[in-house]
Amino acid sequence: MSVFKFKEFEVAQDRCAQKIGTDGVLLGAWASKYKTPYNILDIGTGTGVIALMLAQRFHNAQIEAIELDEDAFEQAATNFENAQWSDRMFCYHASFQEFFEEVDDTYDLIISNPPFFDSASINNNATIEKNREQARFDQALPFEELLYGVYKLLDDDGIFSCIIPYERETHFLKIAAHYKLFPSRITHVKGTDSSAIKRSLLELRFCESEIKPDLLTIEISRHQYTKDYTNLVRDFYLKM
Repeated sequence: MSVFKFKEFEVAQDRCAQKIGTDGVLLGAWASKYKTPYNILDIGTGTGVIALMLAQRFHNAQIEAIELDEDAFEQAATNFENAQWSDRMFCYHASFQEFFEEVDDTYDLIISNPPFFDSASINNNATIEKNREQARFDQALPFEELLYGVYKLLDDDGIFSCIIPYERETHFLKIAAHYKLFPSRITHVKGTDSSAIKRSLLELRFCESEIKPDLLTIEISRHQYTKDYTNLVRDFYLKM
């Protein structure tokens, strides 16, 4: 069994198409820096790693997660059951579209590492493993539907946090503004000082504010991590 060990929990991932990566860990460590949430929703939880990180960070939070893929759902549910915070974690087997149409609750933190690539830009004739395609392309959950669901489920004073490709940030924020969701915090992420910005960590709220994006660089050189990155993830990675 493929198991990724963190300082306070373990994550089995052999049944998940999308394995644990830097993006999910960045988001789980970065989200909700200035506000303590008490009810959290993780959209497209995959292995459950982000939800588990939030359970470690926020000791009084009740955490719900949604996962469409059956194998990933079962694995996330098992990872939750095996964690020390299992009494306040629950996973639903459903699409987000089904979930937001049926649920009346609101959440003060909604978080998602959403499907990455614009499915319209991908060659449909490419041979890609089905579950990985669903996990990585936005056909299963387009940005429009993701943000509409967040609009319906987010508390008036709540926060929505996500990580997306940097080149899609402007498009994403344009859709978000349609639903009166505006950035309250942005961090741009690059691999090294000399590399291009690859990711945008976004925090959205139902209020407009003037913000200046931060910049996070991950490495000085191969496996030599910057102080900012180390400080962000040191509570989770074993070797930090």
